[in-house]
Amino acid sequence: MHHVRAALRGAERSGLDVGPLLDRAGISASLLQVERARVSSDRFAQLVKELWLALDDEFIGSGPSACRMGTFAMMCHATVHCSRDLRSALRRAAEFYALLPAGPLFRLVEPECASTSRTDTSATATATATAAAAAAAAAAAAADNPTSLRDTPADEARIEFDIAADEDPDHFRAETLLVVAHRFSGWLIRRRIPLLRVEFAYSAPAHVLEYDLLYGAPCQFDAPVTAAVFDRALLDEPVLQDEAGIDAFLRRAPEDVLARIDYGSTAATRVRRLLGQSLPDGAMLTEGDVAERLSISPQTLRRHLATEGTGFQLLRDQMRRDHAIAALADGRTPIEQISAQLGFSEPSAFHRAFKRWTGSTPRAYQPGANGVTSASSANT
Repeated sequence: MHHVRAALRGAERSGLDVGPLLDRAGISASLLQVERARVSSDRFAQLVKELWLALDDEFIGSGPSACRMGTFAMMCHATVHCSRDLRSALRRAAEFYALLPAGPLFRLVEPECASTSRTDTSATATATATAAAAAAAAAAAAADNPTSLRDTPADEARIEFDIAADEDPDHFRAETLLVVAHRFSGWLIRRRIPLLRVEFAYSAPAHVLEYDLLYGAPCQFDAPVTAAVFDRALLDEPVLQDEAGIDAFLRRAPEDVLARIDYGSTAATRVRRLLGQSLPDGAMLTEGDVAERLSISPQTLRRHLATEGTGFQLLRDQMRRDHAIAALADGRTPIEQISAQLGFSEPSAFHRAFKRWTGSTPRAYQPGANGVTSASSANT
């Protein structure tokens, strides 16, 4: 529930009653008190929409000032219609947001031409005093942190963000901006962009296990700057979107941005994909089953997962938990059937496991039970 609570902070600071917002999003307020509770991505997307309407702020109160609704749409038009490739689109997007008091301030960094990227931003920003100040702040931040440029390999590109720690105590703004920048970049060129790594200018948070699902790449904490790192060759990919694509993308916002991406870049994501494919019609795969399908030994699988800080049983329990919550929220499958489907010998064992996973009973997640509306399996 970390991301749900973090998303509500701006509304709470504005003095809004978040209860009606949660109700309209189909999220029970009682679940906010359950640390291990989950809500689905579609419920979370609906909550974001409610917050957009209530606050008229695309950053839902997470920024230093409000970013009026419609700003992102204008940025999409500015980048799609005036950019030849991903490189020019990202630079144009950085220039666009440098004009706004709310930002966010970010920059595209390439080894030998990072100074050009920053110069372009400064040149555009001189149009107004506000933009000039914003660009100067970005340049100052870059000057204070020359390490990222000096240490960037020639085949890597970086999108770096300037986020003040005191303005983002729960890291919601940093997490969100990285996700949006990554998904938006992939949408522009109509292909998945595998991240080489993601760097964070803060220590690993309590919900760090969610980061693999968000980014699908190795995460480095206590870095000099928050950044997404990817293959530089992708910057030469042409922008393939048009007016119709923009309209469809905006109609689906924020669902497309929040949806999980099958990165396939780590052992954990490959295991999750195989486990997910075995449900809902089949039985959960065992460790041996998964290792066989990956053409490696169980010992090698365990070693790979341990290197990534996880294990097969943890991943299997996460998938069983998420499937159980989704099935319970749907309300059409009896608890006994869900229990058997997930490999439990009897419903009582399933009840105990579910309470351990979520802190609540299975019936608490069924529609209308104890006033709790349906919840599901997203990582929010």
